[in-house]
Amino acid sequence: MTVWFITGASRGFGLEITREALSRGDSVVASARNPQAVLDAIPDAADRLLAVAMDVGDPAQITAAVDAAIARFGRIDALVNNAGRGLVGSVEETSDEEIRAIFDVNVFGLLAITRAVLPHMRSRGTGLVVNLSSVGGFVAWPGWGAYAATKFAVEALSEAMTHELAPLGIRSVAIEPGPFRTNFLDGSSLAFTRDVIEDYASTAGAARTWATDSNYGQQGDPLKAAKIIVDLADRQDLPERIQLGANAFEDVATKLARTARDQETWRTVSLSADFDG
Repeated sequence: MTVWFITGASRGFGLEITREALSRGDSVVASARNPQAVLDAIPDAADRLLAVAMDVGDPAQITAAVDAAIARFGRIDALVNNAGRGLVGSVEETSDEEIRAIFDVNVFGLLAITRAVLPHMRSRGTGLVVNLSSVGGFVAWPGWGAYAATKFAVEALSEAMTHELAPLGIRSVAIEPGPFRTNFLDGSSLAFTRDVIEDYASTAGAARTWATDSNYGQQGDPLKAAKIIVDLADRQDLPERIQLGANAFEDVATKLARTARDQETWRTVSLSADFDG
């Protein structure tokens, strides 16, 4: 039986991962700013579900939530860093306030809860850290620069942890979903920059239009994604990152091919920067 600690568990991926883990007989600590929403969505989990109030930007709430998890279940086997927000707008349209707010949740919040959980995993010499990144953590598109910057940071942290934690018996993996049919494109999770510059109508403006028009029509199935993520608890052969959905897989493959072509084209220039001999 696996004990899961899932952030952002009141909706979207977090809620579906919680449901899937419970359906297998596992126990779940489901953290959310509104834990009652978790209990309302899953009213019959009995003693295997602990819903806790936790804002990833509040250190005291993080400490209290982890302490409650250990007091209730005695351990945390798997941490799912799922809590996150989105932001659409060109880089120039994005204010310092807006980009700091999204970094506070997507990056600094992830770091804070990870630092709180890892000592418990290290003491037992086992554990799993699942970092919900995005295909936008590997490929950045017009209008999604700030959001992608947070997920690129998640990718770097997760990749480093993969190699830092492996000798300690702990696995870490970044999950890169493409567009999934969750509520991520709702106003509760996704914001548009306040400033709008007409010169970016065909780039950032097109991204705003896509986000509005695509909501609840995305190709990815969140139930299938949840099953894949919960399956990871039994896998020892995890890579640094896993794409979810055809869109994510193809976008990453396209960028890898483009990067390989660029490396070959600029090979001579790149190698010429070293000292001679």
